[in-house]
Parts: sequence; structure tokens; C-alpha cells
Amino acid sequence: MEGDVKDGPSDGSAPLLYSEGNAAARIGLEREVRGWSTTELAARMTKAGVPMNQTAVWRIENGNPRRKITLDEALGFARVFELPLEELMSPALDGLDLDGRRIVQEAVEAFYESRDAQDRLHHAVVAISEYIEAHPEGSKGIHLQVLRLMGEEREARALAEYIESGGYYH
Repeated sequence: MEGDVKDGPSDGSAPLLYSEGNAAARIGLEREVRGWSTTELAARMTKAGVPMNQTAVWRIENGNPRRKITLDEALGFARVFELPLEELMSPALDGLDLDGRRIVQEAVEAFYESRDAQDRLHHAVVAISEYIEAHPEGSKGIHLQVLRLMGEEREARALAEYIESGGYYH
């Protein structure tokens, strides 16, 4: 008969996509991917405003019975790992081992660092452009200072072109 097919556990309940058990497993996995000890994770949680000690982290990951996770703690873990809460509570992806997760984590971190650096460059170049607009007599001095700090004329010229192109004016 239609409707008699069961995809969940044998007791008739549906499998949980998001669960505290998944969160506990993911906490251990995310900690390992980042190369953090349980002590370091506890310190990061405490710094994030969710006081926790190393024993609590270990009991969440390994305890029998496993230590329960409060909502505040779940939100803290999500914040510390920079993951959406849904992602923290979902099972790890099949076919992606620890090494795969580590290289993906490295790429994601590098992407955000690069984006942050591009934002810093943009804001700095806008400030220099505004300075030159307000103080046109300082333009040559700006260019000489860029060359001194960068040490390589080709790189200094590239930065000067950013500044002069007007592309960074707001």
C-alpha cells in the first residue's frame, strides 16, 4: 500500500536532520579541523561570552552520557566556529574527510582575509584620494612616500594608478 514505506528509524519516527547529537559531533569535528584543543575551544567560548571549561567541551564531544548543550552554548559554538546554527546542528557531509574539511576551511579563511584586505585597501585609497583633492600640493609627497614604504617602483606605480584612476573615489 502507498504510505506504508518507512524511510526513518524502525520505531516509525523520522530521522532528525538537525539534532543535539549532530551538534556534539560537529563541535568535535570543527574543533579538530581548526587544530584546537578542548582547552582552546573552552577559552574561545568563554571569550565569546559563554563561560565553559575544558571538561565541559570533552563531555559534550565524548561523554557517556554525553553532556547536554544549552541554547546559549549552541549559539556560542556557532559564533566561535563562524557557522550558522543550522550548519552546526546538521550532520557532517559524507565523503569529506578531515583533510578535505581542513583545506576547505583554509580556503574559506583565506577568502575572508583577502576580502577584508581588499576592503582595507579600498578605504585607504579613498582616504588618500580625498587627501590629494584637499591638498593637491601634497600629491608628489604622497607618491614618494608610497615608493619609500613599498620599496619597489613597479608595486608603488600600481598603487599610484589605483589612487589616480578615480576608481576608488566615492
